[in-house]
Amino acid sequence: MAKSKEYVFTTETGGLRIVDTRVSLDSVVHAYLQGDSPEAIMEAFPALSLEQVHGAIAFYLANRAEVDEYLKRQEKLWEELRREQDRNPSPLIQRLRAMRKATAEKEE
Repeated sequence: MAKSKEYVFTTETGGLRIVDTRVSLDSVVHAYLQGDSPEAIMEAFPALSLEQVHGAIAFYLANRAEVDEYLKRQEKLWEELRREQDRNPSPLIQRLRAMRKATAEKEE
């Protein structure tokens, strides 16, 4: 009989990833919840095999409450990071915004 295989691991920073890839469980779960088939998810994330996609979905379904809570925490974290980026944009973002403004002014 085959030994049970792990498909998801927790990173040092607390993120959930698919084993042997850099693909986050978040990405697979969001696609699954949007109604994407396992095959479509595999096409969207070429680093994943169909087995890994099914394994990640099975992990989610077996741990739904915990993963949903994790996803809520992740969304809050991303919102905080977006707000911080808006308050303190990088020099590249500042240059891009200046270029966009200059282009808009020329078009007027």
